[in-house]
Amino acid sequence: MQRILTRKHWPWLAIVATMVLMVLELRTQGRLWFCECGRLRFWISDPNGPHTSQHLADPYTLTHFQHGLVFFWAVRLVFKRWTWQWQLWLALAIEAVWEVVENTEWVIDRYRDATAALGYTGDTIVNSFGDVLACLIGIYVAHRIGWRATWILFLACELFLVLTIRDSLLLNIMMLFTPVQAVKTWQMGV
Repeated sequence: MQRILTRKHWPWLAIVATMVLMVLELRTQGRLWFCECGRLRFWISDPNGPHTSQHLADPYTLTHFQHGLVFFWAVRLVFKRWTWQWQLWLALAIEAVWEVVENTEWVIDRYRDATAALGYTGDTIVNSFGDVLACLIGIYVAHRIGWRATWILFLACELFLVLTIRDSLLLNIMMLFTPVQAVKTWQMGV
């Protein structure tokens, strides 16, 4: 036990503790473990269906991958002196906090009112874990491919999402804070 508590293990313990706290808070908010349908699926392709955000991954999981791309470089830029393990913890902690905030009633209601996500009910805990995992993959990819390639990949993800589901991370942020009715109409396919 003493070997586990050495300083070199602290970032990993912090990551585990952060994930446990995320789960506890999501349960406190009333989030389900997984879909009410009783089946756990790996992938749901319909971005507007009742199973979106209820299983491990869906088209919006790609936006959490993009979080990882951005968080890696933001944390690395601001916290240059930290070891990469602590930088990883902070990036994942930011994602975990977003998962908690994203599942508050205020944000869920805001998504329903301001975006095309009319039937959005929030994420299940399994989906939140899938989102954190996607962020982790984004962090790893950003670390491996460098700054310029990261931004090209980020923009490619944006374009792919706009073309396939009429939404993206940047559109999602814009619509959450400054909704544009014309964009909402276009996203709904009207």
